[in-house]
Amino acid sequence: MLGASLNKVFDYFKSRWQSSWNYSLWALLIFPLSPLVGAVTVGFVSLITWLKQSRKINRRPLNWGFALLSILLIVSAGFAQDKTAAFLGLFNLLPFFLLFAAHSALIQTFTQLRQMAWALVIGSMPVAIMGLGQLFLGWSFKFQFVWVVFSWTIRPGGNPPGRIASLFLHANTFAAYLVIVFTLSLGLWIEQWRLNIKGRGERLTAPHSPVPFLFLSVAVITNFITLIFTNSRNGWAIAIFACLAYALYQGWRILVGSVAAIVSSILLAAFAPSPVAHIFRWVVPAFFWARLNDDMYPDRPVALMRKTQWEFAWSLAQQHPWTGWGLRSFSTLYRAKMQIPLGHPHNLFLMLSAETGFPSTFLFCGLLAWILITSVQLLQKSKYINTGDKLIFFSYLLSFVGWILLNTVDVTLFDFRLNAISWLILAAISGVLHRYHEKDRLASHQS
Repeated sequence: MLGASLNKVFDYFKSRWQSSWNYSLWALLIFPLSPLVGAVTVGFVSLITWLKQSRKINRRPLNWGFALLSILLIVSAGFAQDKTAAFLGLFNLLPFFLLFAAHSALIQTFTQLRQMAWALVIGSMPVAIMGLGQLFLGWSFKFQFVWVVFSWTIRPGGNPPGRIASLFLHANTFAAYLVIVFTLSLGLWIEQWRLNIKGRGERLTAPHSPVPFLFLSVAVITNFITLIFTNSRNGWAIAIFACLAYALYQGWRILVGSVAAIVSSILLAAFAPSPVAHIFRWVVPAFFWARLNDDMYPDRPVALMRKTQWEFAWSLAQQHPWTGWGLRSFSTLYRAKMQIPLGHPHNLFLMLSAETGFPSTFLFCGLLAWILITSVQLLQKSKYINTGDKLIFFSYLLSFVGWILLNTVDVTLFDFRLNAISWLILAAISGVLHRYHEKDRLASHQS
């Protein structure tokens, strides 16, 4: 019974293998466990899509914007002090622009958005379970199969110690991944709740079986618990933001009030004057408030503070405003100034300003802003999207906003899996956006 129901829910995994889209789904499913297999598959799909739909891809103005951005980044690398490092840094950006352009042509429907979300949620479960085992059961191992096709490393106690990192290099990177997956899984859960619990809404993805809802309930809870124990303040904040956004979208006022009360209690326990804070600390575990106000990690070096990093990145941007210092230059410059190793300034937009200059950064931000604004407009105004489809599109839009917020306090470019998944989500939004803009345009011409 269970197997039959799951087969119906995930029937797209049994669909025709010759379809490029199905290869992408399998890549998303396996990405967390094998970045190499996922990368090769996504690259193959992008190449096939470019060969089949090059005219369609080349006609889209948004892709022209990314082509111009690519030229600016290459020019910036040509002016860098360390040209080798700068040109190597382009590989964190330019291939993903190509991936974005290809998959925004490949992904056109809300059904594909659901399939993609399901693949990401299912793929997250093994790494979440490994992470919980890492922290609570003392799991630690290093496993390699066929060179790096499957290369798994679980560090004892997490990285940093006491924080879940699972198969990812750092707890913050894992938290960023979990935030994206948690947001999408919560959207799918609400959709199934509509179908199976309240008995309303349209028939969207599967028969009215309880199995998808039960699986998603487990996935949402597991990912949320794992996210808590990554001990990432940014991850916590964005996950709470996602919950509030869904509650507001659904009109669940009681839930909004409850979440607001919980968040307020934690903030008061962390930052209120001592007499008030002590009252709330009787209820709120120190695990939360001590992490928020840094009591958990006292005497942190000033050079590791985000404020210090941001100020240094801004000063670099002001010194070379047009072309920047070159990609991958921040770490070297910061080490020379502060005598401490640091990979990036924990803000993508400041990093790009410092390393590539203001023109390329403003263009990059402008392209993202255009996608965000037009997506919100589509959600509000389109006559061709039913209520259920609006929910899955809202989930992707919320994941996109979460990605932007993450990159104001961190940089997600340097983990290939997270970078690829982020650009695929952006491509999915853009692909559906373009299709429905075409529908609206045709309708306006006919009227």
